Amino acid sequence: MNIFLIIGAVLLVIFGWLFMTYNSLVTLRNRVREAWSQIDVQLKRRSSLIPNLVETVKGYAKHEKEVFENVTKARSALMQAKGPADAAVASDQMSGALKTLFAVAENYPDLKASDNFKTLQTEISDTETKVAASRQFYNTNVLDYNNSLEVMPTALIAGIFHFQKTDFFQATEAEKKDVEVKM
Repeated sequence: MNIFLIIGAVLLVIFGWLFMTYNSLVTLRNRVREAWSQIDVQLKRRSSLIPNLVETVKGYAKHEKEVFENVTKARSALMQAKGPADAAVASDQMSGALKTLFAVAENYPDLKASDNFKTLQTEISDTETKVAASRQFYNTNVLDYNNSLEVMPTALIAGIFHFQKTDFFQATEAEKKDVEVKM
């Protein structure tokens, strides 16, 4: 009788640990998904501001057709991005296109003085800050999740239930290059 109680207690502890480990892995995976969602929200917010910015600049810089086309292409790529890797590349394209658009705006003093342009520029700058913070939050959650998948004995449970590592949101090669400032 005592042996059955001991075996029962051991099995109860093992199953309890298994359930707690599985639940913690699910929680970490869901945190990663939620953090990715926050990046996605900020990227979509930035994308929704772009048409307003382009229309504002178009009124002043009608002959800058290529700049507007590049911004539109970058926005489209960002809206169609699937996952962190695609989003990082599309985000880089968008950042480059916006830099060019703002550089064009420098040539139009009336545009720079426009309240609408100033507001849009501030909104986009604010969004860029939020994207950076969301990326950092996402990568922190990915680190926690991926670490939990690799440490023992949690790795055994992760393997049994086919939990997969998640990719970090990484800067592209273009984003790593030095910024060139011309005066």
